[in-house]
Amino acid sequence: MTSQLIADLEWRGLIAQSTDREALIKQLDGQSTAFYIGFDPTAPSLHVGNLVVLLVMRRFQLAGHKPLPLVGGATGLVGDPSGRNEERTLNDVEIVEQWVGRIRNQLSKFLNFELGDNSAVMTNNLDWTKPVSALDFLRDIGKHFSVNQMLSKDSVSSRLESGGISYTEFSYQVLQAFDFLELYRRHDCKIQLGGSDQWGNIVAGLDLIRKVEGGVAHCMTIPLMTKSDGSKFGKTAGGSVWLDPEMTSPYAFYQFWLNSDDADVPKYLKVFSFRSREEIEALVAQHETNPGAREAHRALAQELTTLVHGADECNGAEKAAKALFGQAELSELDERTLESALSQLPRTTVTRGSAFPTWVDLLAATGVVDSKSAARRIVKEGGAYLNNAKVTTEEFAPSVENLLFGRFLLLRKGKRDLAAVELI
Repeated sequence: MTSQLIADLEWRGLIAQSTDREALIKQLDGQSTAFYIGFDPTAPSLHVGNLVVLLVMRRFQLAGHKPLPLVGGATGLVGDPSGRNEERTLNDVEIVEQWVGRIRNQLSKFLNFELGDNSAVMTNNLDWTKPVSALDFLRDIGKHFSVNQMLSKDSVSSRLESGGISYTEFSYQVLQAFDFLELYRRHDCKIQLGGSDQWGNIVAGLDLIRKVEGGVAHCMTIPLMTKSDGSKFGKTAGGSVWLDPEMTSPYAFYQFWLNSDDADVPKYLKVFSFRSREEIEALVAQHETNPGAREAHRALAQELTTLVHGADECNGAEKAAKALFGQAELSELDERTLESALSQLPRTTVTRGSAFPTWVDLLAATGVVDSKSAARRIVKEGGAYLNNAKVTTEEFAPSVENLLFGRFLLLRKGKRDLAAVELI
């Protein structure tokens, strides 16, 4: 089972570095092994970048191993130098505590916490860090760390070269190593997984376990995701793509995957999908033969939206996408779904009580076209639509009766260019 897991992870491109591969496989083959990944509460929600390592955690549990998801109630109060060139913004204790609770709830959706030999156990490093005094921490933990070795870590050396690092962030690797030691002691945790930028911090934990307990543990890192064009994965024009539906709507989440660059879809399927290798290869072959059909994009969007938000929300997102492009009735959408779908579009507003501008004026105001003359040409060429009904004259102006839920209008130029109007 474990050899299949490791081979599958390698095929999916999900292994960046690991300690002794044979020893790691032997540990996993011998028994159900406890392992952990840490998630720091630096925002109210996890984002799609976190989903990369979170789903690796899910794969390990499905293979019979015991997840110990760690929410960093302690490390979330300080910085982490990994992968950044600036100090992390430090948040109030109350805010971090609130975010810890929200992230714990999110993690519980992806892992099995029910009874069983490999049921997941939620952990929080504040539980063992808060009771330890600064003097005890320096005497019992700090004495095992060489400053020379700490300075040589890539995450630290790169920050020193780019302008410096605070002692707070410099100490992060000691705190993360302490986490591994405590999970080793409390839960017999033998493996830490994490992003490839965490390699130095993870190895520090292995050394600490060896020095303090005389124990042996293992680690494996997962490559950081990037887009094929080199831009940051998980970012859109509107910002990060969050797992919380209040921060990124299910519709916007679905559209993020559906609108993925063609070159990225084969990689995304391997990293995020739980389909078999044969199913993924068939989708990729279909995608390469006819990328315009977007079947692979749609399969990816359906699977991940269902996984993160549930089947009902996925169905609602698909129905909204069809309705916006005239393939289903806008009247069948509920107000919340329509509002979240329209929020992703170029938009303009009309003040309540004022006369409605013409369709031409409205489209120009959204920025979808450069000028009113361009909007007039669209009407003449038969490509103008209001709420999916064709607009035939340049002078046409919508009325209150055209408003969806008394608030919205949907403008469409041709087959694919959409814009929204809201009455305020």
